[in-house]
Amino acid sequence: MNYEQKVLREITEWELKMFKPPGWLEKTSKTIGNQINQWLPPKVHEVITTTIRTIVRTALFGAEYTPGRPVRFTPGLEAADEEAKELFALYQKIAVAEGAGTGAGGIMLSMVDFPALIAIKMKYLFELAHVYGYDTKHFSERVFILKVFQMTFSGTENRARLLDSIKHWHIEKEQWLSDAEYSHQMDWETFQLEYRDAIDFKKMLQMVPGIGAVAGAWANYTILEELREFAMNAYRIRRLHDDFDLWD
Repeated sequence: MNYEQKVLREITEWELKMFKPPGWLEKTSKTIGNQINQWLPPKVHEVITTTIRTIVRTALFGAEYTPGRPVRFTPGLEAADEEAKELFALYQKIAVAEGAGTGAGGIMLSMVDFPALIAIKMKYLFELAHVYGYDTKHFSERVFILKVFQMTFSGTENRARLLDSIKHWHIEKEQWLSDAEYSHQMDWETFQLEYRDAIDFKKMLQMVPGIGAVAGAWANYTILEELREFAMNAYRIRRLHDDFDLWD
């Protein structure tokens, strides 16, 4: 079995896991997360909502997250994967340190953690694109990054739609050559709610006195790990198409 066949098998296993019905722990976490969410002051919800909208727009239309590293299309998927793993190790350490620091400060500093963590994720995704050979100066690549971000933190129905979009990106990207229409078509409310729902339970524990630092570090560690899995597989799908014409 060559490396590409191994990756295909891993992608198939990942898809099966992605659409597996939620287990008892996930359901319980969701219930607890919803209850904690109701107890939070409106100010916290406002911070989360405003942050998501602002950072996403910055990712789409600004230059803040454009990496300094050059884009290079590494011949061979295995070499790109190895570099991607090294990049992730760096960003996961940054996220863990940031989560522990803000978690130790209670609810006020934890509010600061929301924009900081999203910014870390965006910077990671932009750099990851360059690792796999895709230039984020192109608007279509920024849209792809947002689709990866959404797929990671969305519900089952949206995940299926977004995965199909990623598998056929060589076709869909042609409609995103400029930013003329994308911001108008974006369903901001769904985007914000699904992201909040996906991370609420983990991040709310960060605000509990006495365990904030540990909970913050754990939350950021696991959230970054989930993003890595989705993002790497999304770019692997693209490379397998570009190198071997799969998913036509």
